[in-house]
Amino acid sequence: MLGKKSIYRRPVVILASLVVLFLLNMAVVNNPTFATRISDLTEQTETVTEMSVDESNAQLAEVADSMVEEQEPVQVINAPEQDMSSHAQLKDGLLKFWTLTGFRNCKIGNIIMIFVGILFIFLAVRFEFEPMLLIPIGTGIIIGNIPFFQGYGISLAEGIANLQAMMDAGTLNMDMNTAKALLVSVFGDNPGDKHMVLSEAIKSVEHLNMSDFGLSNHDIESVKGLMTSVFQNGELNLQTGLYQKGSVLNYLYFGVTSGVYPPLIFLGIGAMTDFSSLIANPKLMVLGAAAQLGVFLTFIGALYLGFNLREAGAIGIIGGADGPTAIFLSSRLANGTNGTRNLIGPIAIAAYSYMALVPVIQPPIIRLLTSKKERLIKMKAPRMVNKTEKIMFPIVGLILTTFISPTALPLLGMLFFGNIIKESGVVKRLQNTAANPLIDIVTIILGLTVGASTQASVFLTSSSIKIFVLGACSFAVATAGGLLGAKLMNVFLKEKINPMIGAAGVSAVPDSARVVEVEGQKYDPSNHLLMHAMAPNVSGVIGSAVAAGVMMSFLMM
Repeated sequence: MLGKKSIYRRPVVILASLVVLFLLNMAVVNNPTFATRISDLTEQTETVTEMSVDESNAQLAEVADSMVEEQEPVQVINAPEQDMSSHAQLKDGLLKFWTLTGFRNCKIGNIIMIFVGILFIFLAVRFEFEPMLLIPIGTGIIIGNIPFFQGYGISLAEGIANLQAMMDAGTLNMDMNTAKALLVSVFGDNPGDKHMVLSEAIKSVEHLNMSDFGLSNHDIESVKGLMTSVFQNGELNLQTGLYQKGSVLNYLYFGVTSGVYPPLIFLGIGAMTDFSSLIANPKLMVLGAAAQLGVFLTFIGALYLGFNLREAGAIGIIGGADGPTAIFLSSRLANGTNGTRNLIGPIAIAAYSYMALVPVIQPPIIRLLTSKKERLIKMKAPRMVNKTEKIMFPIVGLILTTFISPTALPLLGMLFFGNIIKESGVVKRLQNTAANPLIDIVTIILGLTVGASTQASVFLTSSSIKIFVLGACSFAVATAGGLLGAKLMNVFLKEKINPMIGAAGVSAVPDSARVVEVEGQKYDPSNHLLMHAMAPNVSGVIGSAVAAGVMMSFLMM
């Protein structure tokens, strides 16, 4: 009996159970008994033809005022205090329990994201696609989408009352008619007695065209701040979710939003990386630079899709195939301030997802852009590098790269510091700590919090879809840039290089170098390209950090 596989372990049964629970949730939540009554405002709807922004805002404000006037006055009856019966207490307790359960608060977006998290874990376990990244991120996605009670929210009438109170207190930093017009638009058609929570309001704001209200795109964060003030009394902070102040996940997420974790990751990478292949053949550094083509073409593509300059700069760095750099730059450029949306979560997930899929993405591009004759090119073994060269490289590299791009100092400084620790040979304990426990701890926390930031109400937007499409294109362009750069070098070199090593110019260390090794051995088992591919690979790490610094230099001023 013990040897028989339990039916409950079968994936089909698990998936079927989730579907049944979801259908049960939808049946209960959408039941008229539980649903919120929606008032019919058809008679109050007017066709808005061509009119000025002020007239439009005034008309929406009148609609809001008329709704407040229609609200029946609430009669407060002071009933004498009396002890509840045991039956009533039990009923009230069960009702509160049901209100707080995930089944009551679950939405289709939560189900979708939970399945995405399961998919990430499956890819990591079944195919070993970057398991150290995908398992924490996949688990984080599930954690971030466990539905919880956010509060009963507020009605439109209560929102108007809150606006009036803010105006009376002198804290409303916007024209009253404009504020009312925004609030009506956030509630949407036929608001009636509908209640809305803050996260829904913020998501609605992102879909509004600010110019319709006489505002610019840079005012979107001010509008979000206004909604936060208006909706705060309808929120219940259980200190559970990543975006709820005071929660453990919120404290851990601070390391992402403030850019603390990426430099620590770079410290560990520096302590593990051997730059010997790059020192032995420095001309291969050009391939790392060529692969950064993906960064700048993605930047242009993001602008074309409607992102502003800062957001486009943060999205573009996905083309560098470097997750920590993507998180660092997005925490500086697309963090929800200065007229930008908070895109840290989508950018980080896109960067790490495509890093994990390097063994899937790169081989077809390599075969497409290289001939069989080129893939059979053998390269001489790199020369031996002495200790003096190894210790001097990180020192000289630190000075040169940070003089070129001082804004990349947090990343490059930690990268070369970790390498100095390694190559000095006299601080083995520090090297071991940076290369093993430290980077492992930071990777766990970073992956978990980045995954948890994909809360459906925040993550499932058209912007996220655009970012994932741009991310896929940027990886393909970066790979192609490295390959074409190698082919161009061969035009001028007497001793030809295998152009496949150009694909390793993306900074997915060491996966892209391994892909080149595997592809090379498919055509000639005696052709070992790993050490040669590591040169552009580590060069790509430096190049992506420099590219991030260049972006910040142009866009933060």
